[in-house]
Order: sequence, then structure tokens, then C-alpha cells
Amino acid sequence: MPFPITNPVQTAQQTPKHYGITSPISLVLPKELDLVLTQKLTEALKPFGVFEEELELQRRILVLGKLNTLVKEWIHEISESKNIPASLIENVGGKIFTFGSYRLGVHTKGADIDALCVAPRHVERSDFFTSFYDKLKEQEEVKDLRAVEEAFVPVIKLSFDGIEIDILFARLALQTIPENLDLRDDSLLKNLDIRCIRSLNGCRVTDEILHLVPNIENFRLTLRAIKLWAKRHNIYSNILGFLGGVSWAMLVARTCQLYPNAVASTLVHKFFLVFSKWEWPNPVLLKQPEDCNLNLPVWDPRVTPSDRYHLMPIITPAYPQQNSTYNVSVSTRNIMVEEFKQGLAITDEILQNKADWSKLFEAPNFFQKYKHYIVLLASAPTEKQHLEWVGLVESKIRILVGNLEKNEFITLAHVNPQSFPGPKEGIDKEEFSTMWVIGIDFKKMEGSEHLNVDLTFDIQSFTDTVYRQAITSKMFEPDMKITVMHVKRKQLHQLLPDLVIVKRRKHSTEGLRGMNDSSVDLSLDSDNSMSMPSPTSTSSSAAVKSAHSASTHGASTPSSLGPPAGKRPGSTLQSEKEKKLKVEEVMPLHTIKVWYPVPEELSSQVVCCCVADLFPSCFQKMASADLSDVPLLPANPIPVLKNSIKLRLSR
Repeated sequence: MPFPITNPVQTAQQTPKHYGITSPISLVLPKELDLVLTQKLTEALKPFGVFEEELELQRRILVLGKLNTLVKEWIHEISESKNIPASLIENVGGKIFTFGSYRLGVHTKGADIDALCVAPRHVERSDFFTSFYDKLKEQEEVKDLRAVEEAFVPVIKLSFDGIEIDILFARLALQTIPENLDLRDDSLLKNLDIRCIRSLNGCRVTDEILHLVPNIENFRLTLRAIKLWAKRHNIYSNILGFLGGVSWAMLVARTCQLYPNAVASTLVHKFFLVFSKWEWPNPVLLKQPEDCNLNLPVWDPRVTPSDRYHLMPIITPAYPQQNSTYNVSVSTRNIMVEEFKQGLAITDEILQNKADWSKLFEAPNFFQKYKHYIVLLASAPTEKQHLEWVGLVESKIRILVGNLEKNEFITLAHVNPQSFPGPKEGIDKEEFSTMWVIGIDFKKMEGSEHLNVDLTFDIQSFTDTVYRQAITSKMFEPDMKITVMHVKRKQLHQLLPDLVIVKRRKHSTEGLRGMNDSSVDLSLDSDNSMSMPSPTSTSSSAAVKSAHSASTHGASTPSSLGPPAGKRPGSTLQSEKEKKLKVEEVMPLHTIKVWYPVPEELSSQVVCCCVADLFPSCFQKMASADLSDVPLLPANPIPVLKNSIKLRLSR
């Protein structure tokens, strides 16, 4: 079984083999100073828990060994029940493969393990979710067992002796599964079910990455540093439009190909150099795409029009090649490129001995960066409903960011990948809520004293999309709510924990350190590591998990993207009374009731989800609202929230 064991950094040796689609930029061997800086980098990473103790690593190997034995026993039992000849049963095989951060050898303390169960052709997927599930249930070490069979990439989740494991299933068109099976073999994909192809993709991509880098140990240490940096700088989340673990791994792998003899300290610097100057949307490729004539959809802008509009394509190296970053938007790309430039400046200082590595991993204060913020709140009455609701809302936040980007008065919308517990509506009412914060940069208008901005349409089209999918997927429940509000920087402390908000007037390094250390959970290593847990219910998980599972398990489902829309004109406020208001006098949230027609077949599912003005003690109330766009009450109404946000910004 391919279990990664991380060793100390090795001195690179000149490698004659050619890696990647271009020649290397430099073949220079490391100097003594480079080795010293690499050792310092390793020491700087240790306090963040990115390295696992040897004892814990051996425990993981033991757990995976037990799981592998269970798989073999289960397949043996299934084979007997299906009257497979005894001569075949003896060598029928079956195997657990790993992928993701664990397979790459860059998992952190407490991280989960992504695993794949590979079975021969006579074992059905239904067997995996019934008899194998029952076999796992019998194991005393197994806790929190749940199956998500309807997900985009079906999965069994469990905790085995305290280690979280996600197990996918793939049934190959083979009579037996040999121990030395290489999943990179494209011929294995012939005649496979699409769900099996998706499940195999994670392992195939991970194995290809490891085969396409010149020095695995240098690659691993560099990737650990880059992943930590990305998490600390709030740009690690595929589902929210940044990059997930696989994408960061491919960028680091490409850097290693361009500098095959460099050690980690040099590679971190070259990473920022290369990608701060990369001319997007030119794709990042680790190898030339190959066509296996299996008629599977692959990323190819020459053939697929929607692929031409991907902003930051990073292409997986295994067939069928996919873009792992189809969620990236104009704002998230601009934010990441700016972070690359700042990373380059810092690593320049480090290499010149003007700074140490800790500076690279300092977390910027997101809550002081912008003057204006949009706060998004998702709430539900029970914990189970809350997990499902949060999963769906989070998977659609990138739509809200896209809507805000198109507003002619907004230059940037920056969503913080970390979510926070939301405030409760009332003391007596049981409610679970999660909150996300989006920083907004408004355009600076020349020759204008005031700027009128109406975000109502941007917000409403987002909430409509979420509610529509919740109803269609039959996961909508009473009192599942979305609330969107505008707050200014000085108001954030009323909604967010004191630990997060660091007042400008207090220049305490202890307070900043407290915010930095608490603002990210480094034990989570999936593409969705900054978010709430994924839903555990099997009844509605397909809708919620599709965006998450596609990236986490290596499969890509590019959305149907058209040409980038131009800036949408924002509405202006005409009232003379409003013209005299400054932004401080405008209430950040006003909620009004709007009625929408519901298809007759869904009328029995309709429930009330409308709320009045929330948290009145926190904000001033707006004197009036424009209700001119409220339609007449239809025959089968569904009450939903309308968030009317109209701002008047003083220049």
C-alpha cells in the first residue's frame, strides 16, 4: 500500500530527466545558504502543527492496514455469495488506495484521510453501501459512520480509531485486483461507470503529480509551506472561488519542474516569482494532455466554448483532464495575484536576510482591510438542518460574489473562507447559525461628491437561487433562513467575536497573535477546509455536496459559463431626503416580504421563511423602503426574504 512517510529534506541532485511541458528555467544546484534557509523554513513551520509525530503517522498506517484487511475479507465474502469459482476467490484481491494530502505526504496533525476502495467487476456499488457498510458498523473502532450515496462522488464517512476517513468506491472491469495495480493506467477506465471514473480521479491525479516532480521531498516541504501561507492569508477554499489542495499542489509541482534541482527555500521564492508574473488565463499544465479515445469530456477551450471563459485554469494531469479552478472569479483571481506579489516581496527580504520565515506566515487582518462588508447569515432551527443548509448556502456564495463583481460601482468582493457562529435572533429561541463576511471595495468616482449604490438585485438573485435549489432538492425546512446585511468596519465588532476583531487603536502584538492563531483551523486539509462540515444526511446530500465533492475527490464539474458579463448598472436613489444622508445614517439591513409563485407540484413543500428586521439593537432603522417592485400576491405564494440594501457613500 502506498503510504507516504515524510523524511528530512534531502539535498537535491542534478536530474537529467526532463519534467513538464517546457524546459527548466534553471538547473542550478543548491548552495549552503539555501540549505540553511530550508532548515529555518522547517523550524518556522513546526509551531503551526503541519508535521505529524512519527507515533501518529504509524497509527494511521495501522488503521489503514486494518481497513485494507476488512476490504479483502468483505470482497472474499461477496465472491462466495455470488458463486465465484474457488480458484478465483483465492486471488480475488481488493485494495484500499489513498489520495489527497495524505497520499501526497503533506497532511497535518488531525487531518482526515481520503481513501478509495477498489473492487473487481462482480462487486456492485450497492454491495459497498450495504454489506460493506454493515461490516464497518460491526467494528468497535468505527464511530460516526454515515453513507452519502447520492453525492456527486458517493462516499462512506467514518471515524476509525479516532481518525476521520472518507472512503470512495470504484469497481474495475477486472476479475481480480492485483497488489501491484497502477491506477494511472488509462486502460482501466474502459467500460466504467461515470461514478467509478470520478472516484478513481483523485488517486490518478495524486499519483501523476508525484510522478511528475523531480524531487518528492523538496516538493512536499514546499507544498506544506505554500498551503500554510494560503490558509493564513484566507485564500484556501475551492468552493468559495479560491484554490483547493489539489490546485495548490499542482502549482507547486509546476514550480518544481521549472527548478528541478532547487531546495524548498528556493522553491517557495520561485513559486511567488512564477505565479505573480503568470499571464492568466494561460493554463498551468504538468504534462501534455493525452487523448485516450474513451469519449470522456476533457478541458479543451478549442472544443468546449465554456472552457474559454475560465479565468485561472490549472489542469489536472490525469485523463480525463479537468480544470480544478473553474470556481475562480475576477475578484478571487485578483486577490490571489496580489497575494502572490506580496509573497514575492516577503521572500525577497527573507533571502536577503532582512526578515525571517515567520513574516510569510503572519495572518493579515481581514477585518481592517476594507471599509465596507457584506455579512451573510445562514440559520436553521436544528443542528442537522443547519449542517445541510450551511452546505448549500456555502456552495452558492461564489454566485453572490459574482453578482457583486458585476455591479458597476464595485471593484472587488473578497469573501473570507472562514465562517463564524452567527448571533441569535432571540434568547428563548433555539437556533443554529453560521456567518460569512465579504469585504467590498467600491469604485472611486471622480468629480462626484456622493455615490448611490443599490445592492438589492445582487443580493436577491443570490437568495432566489439558494431557495430554489433547496426546494427542488426537497431539503427545504421551516425557518431555514438567509440574511444579508451591509456593515461598516467599525460595526463588525457587534457581530463577530472579540478575538477576531483587533481595534486599530490597540497596537498590542498579543491581540494580533491571538487573532492570527485562532482564525484558521490547520487540522482540516480538504479543499473545503475553511468551511462548516458537510451534510451527513443521505436524503438531500446530492444537492449540497456536488460542488464540494467534485473538488475534494478530484472530479471536476465545470459550471456552464458564458462570456463574462459586463458591469451591471447600479440603481440610483432619487429622493432629495436621501441625498442629504451620509452613509453613516443609512441602515445596513432592511428586510421586506416579497411573495413568489410556486409550481403546483411543490406547493405542499412551501413553508414560511420570512423574518422581520433582525438585530435591531445593533443597527439603526431605515425610515422607509421602496416597495414598488413587490408583485401582487399569487395563488400559491411562497414568502421569502428580500434584502434591500441601498447605500449612499460620501466621497
